[in-house]
Amino acid sequence: MPVIIHRTYIEAPPHVCFDLARNVDVHTQTTSKTNEIAVAGVTEGWMEQGDEVTWEATHFGIRQRLTARITEMDRPHHFVDVMVKGAFHSFTHTHEFFEQGEGTVMVDTFDYRSPLGPLGSIADRLFLEKYMKGFIVRRAHELKKMAEYEKDPELNSEP
Repeated sequence: MPVIIHRTYIEAPPHVCFDLARNVDVHTQTTSKTNEIAVAGVTEGWMEQGDEVTWEATHFGIRQRLTARITEMDRPHHFVDVMVKGAFHSFTHTHEFFEQGEGTVMVDTFDYRSPLGPLGSIADRLFLEKYMKGFIVRRAHELKKMAEYEKDPELNSEP
């Protein structure tokens, strides 16, 4: 089971980073390369504990759907989303936000299991783990840009 851990320093307070990371509209903006859109569940605004969202996106040239649920939330420190239905056998994505100096260290921990048993393990080694790491890194980079440069006052307040 691959585990991808990515850390990003963001020059913004933890609550700003946290709220951007759990916002469905922001997620859509930060995943534009895969044309991700929310098609069911919470389709706009902030996700809360217990909420589900179904994403539709194009990965490897195939349009796919994936449903995730927020299973833990402690604003502004961490939240966890878990796949309920989708192409993976399973995944847990933990989002953590640590105050550091004038900013925040955002830590993404993506723990997943590929489908198809041994074939999935081969796919991980050949391309899937690298692909997923790139996806997480790109999204973190976009969140960083938004938090540091776009500081929307509406996103900085509790919904």
